[in-house]
Amino acid sequence: MFGMDRTKTQGKEVPSADSQLADVIISPDTRRANRVPPGQARTAKWPVLDASGPPLVDLSRWQLSVSGLVAEPAVWSWNDFQKLPRVKVFSDFHCVTRWSRLGNLWEGVSTRELIARAGGAGPEARFVVAHGYDRGWTTNLPLEHLLAQDSLVAFLHDGEPIMLEHGGPARLVVPGLYAWKSAKWLHGLELVKDDRPGFWGANGYHMRGDPWAEERFGW
Repeated sequence: MFGMDRTKTQGKEVPSADSQLADVIISPDTRRANRVPPGQARTAKWPVLDASGPPLVDLSRWQLSVSGLVAEPAVWSWNDFQKLPRVKVFSDFHCVTRWSRLGNLWEGVSTRELIARAGGAGPEARFVVAHGYDRGWTTNLPLEHLLAQDSLVAFLHDGEPIMLEHGGPARLVVPGLYAWKSAKWLHGLELVKDDRPGFWGANGYHMRGDPWAEERFGW
């Protein structure tokens, strides 16, 4: 599915890290002299892309779980999730289809906070499988990226609730990797020992997906 959200169109001036308030976590890549990775181009809009369209998500039944190789698997309802400590993160967003939206302000719960509340990662945990509400969709990523200071499960974008087509009510945001690793409609985080390809990894995309190394494909 592809579309274009014109309600989020930015101006010509690129939002800068220096303009953010003191309580905002600044993603390191936003301080680069050139914030656009190789092979990418800046867009002032916010394109809409996903594998098969948005799922129906009922907030009264919404849950987020942390499972797998953690000390104490945990599950939160939407109301409980909203009560967790919040963070704000200023970061750039790079899609493997070659567009980059610079200067996004996300708000939600730090992934470090979630893993800590599950008792911490086990000693054998090396990777993460993120599960979405969209018909069993998954994506994989290294644990170190999930635990980066600027990674979070977000429910606000630029001060507004994340719209369904952009992964609302809550989505994973991992600024250090291409955007397909930032799972929309997040349902669970499963810590595992061995890397396990998600939907796009099983269809030829790179297992890690570093935009600065142009890790688009697995061949």
